[in-house]
Amino acid sequence: MPFSRLATATTPTAHIGLGLAAVGRPGYINLGREDDLPAERTVEALRERTHELLDAAHAQGVRYFDVARSYGRSEEFLADWLNARPGIEDVVVGSKWGYTYTAGWSTDAAQHEVKDHGVATYERQRAETAALLGDRLDLYQIHSVTPDSPALTDKELHARLAEAAAEGITIGFSTSGPAQADAIRAALAVTVDGEPLFRTVQSTYNLLETSAAPALAEAHDAGLTVIVKEGMANGRLAAPHAPQVLRAVAAETSLGCDAVALAAILCRPWVGVVLSGAATTGQLASNLHAAAVDLDEDQLARLEELAEEPRTYWERRGQLPWH
Repeated sequence: MPFSRLATATTPTAHIGLGLAAVGRPGYINLGREDDLPAERTVEALRERTHELLDAAHAQGVRYFDVARSYGRSEEFLADWLNARPGIEDVVVGSKWGYTYTAGWSTDAAQHEVKDHGVATYERQRAETAALLGDRLDLYQIHSVTPDSPALTDKELHARLAEAAAEGITIGFSTSGPAQADAIRAALAVTVDGEPLFRTVQSTYNLLETSAAPALAEAHDAGLTVIVKEGMANGRLAAPHAPQVLRAVAAETSLGCDAVALAAILCRPWVGVVLSGAATTGQLASNLHAAAVDLDEDQLARLEELAEEPRTYWERRGQLPWH
């Protein structure tokens, strides 16, 4: 299923994807994680949890699944699920390269991942991804591009990525940090043989971090599909951590804070897909209610007041512990 077909999907939840960052490895920075996962976070326990989430998501109309080389065994878990269900052909699979998982299945490792956007890392990780996902891979993204990333200027890398695009893989990039907008605009200018290289962008955007919005709108206008990650701000917008304003609006809708936070993203005209990072099927079901939330102008205006200064937001995110 070509990635572009997501734009024409008709299920109510087609614009909500499932990201496996929280369940592909034992440690991550989401708040409340200690209560979300099994006490014994063995490989098999998280494989089983991942498959439960994938089954539930697909049954409820989710068609985009997002993994990465650095999300522990997320690619492996997704590949196992796909191989065990050969009749499922209507999903779109996206992965990322550029970070190497280094935690060794530990929650207290000194370093959980190492970033490298060089050609050698691309070639190694592309082969690793291909060995697991094969021709089921639809989208391959550079993981966490920042304005100083060599991936924005490396012509050899651009040529290799263009070769993958010629073979049918959609090429995209993700961003992070307080200068996301600068990274997005720089990536939009990257061309190979006069043609834009990137067809998708995945960025952090939520009620607390809205700074990338103008650049994401520009990306959408340029023809890129916009994927939003960290819509729940790593749990800061979910009960019981949600700000009072969000709780009040959620009470007015009779739905959860998570559904309202994601609905506020979905109403942006430039959003193609927003990712759920659910770690339980209950969280997933609640997240998917976002498709049914209809926020009025007053509610949206109140929620917009939650936005923080980008550097404040990213400094706080950087202080979140790995659970």
